[in-house]
Amino acid sequence: MLCTLIFKTSIFLWFLACSPFLLVGLISEKLERKIILIDAKGVLFLTRFIAGIKYQIHYPSNNEDGIPFKHNINQRLDGRSIIASKHMSMLEVAILVKHVPNYFFIMKRELLWIPIYGWAFWRIGLIGVNRARGATNMNTLANKVTKSIMKGMTLIIFPEGTRVLPNHRIPLKRGLLFLASNLKLPITPVGVDTGLYWPKRGKIKPGTTHIYFENELPSTANLEEISEAINRHSA
Repeated sequence: MLCTLIFKTSIFLWFLACSPFLLVGLISEKLERKIILIDAKGVLFLTRFIAGIKYQIHYPSNNEDGIPFKHNINQRLDGRSIIASKHMSMLEVAILVKHVPNYFFIMKRELLWIPIYGWAFWRIGLIGVNRARGATNMNTLANKVTKSIMKGMTLIIFPEGTRVLPNHRIPLKRGLLFLASNLKLPITPVGVDTGLYWPKRGKIKPGTTHIYFENELPSTANLEEISEAINRHSA
């Protein structure tokens, strides 16, 4: 438990140290993104240096010529898709922020109210939804997402809607299907096992965590197909 306490304290102090720079970054979206990237890299450094957690990213297999498989006719030539990821801890968030350029997330609106960090999330274009009032206005959400997509951004969504414990599956939210269908974007499922090392609650454990980018699914995929792909390699 001592290692866990030291690690969580170091993460807290790192976030505290980054806060003044995030305030300065509010003057420019581009600057704020650079600062958040540094913030994420710092989290990954502390995760490895103090907690002993490394990570490895896996991408879909290539054929014998080294060219990625064209696994469906819906694949866009510009490479854009909706990244639908399993969510187990803060760790995969930091990894995705580091490795996915021009990202934006859909998140609980309350997270945008967090002092400094919430303002920074708003500044770089993260979209908050109000779950407390029942069903989200999907047409309004789709319009906001469309504007970001048209600016060359990549949507990352956690379709389960919350952090999930290892070996647990919960139903995916249907909003992912609505967005994929309306935006005509394929879906890139992402599996993770980060919860084995940085759990929602409990002790931090050293080891190598894995992030699995699966083959794209067409925008017409159903929730069962998406869930199967996300959980194929997840803990």
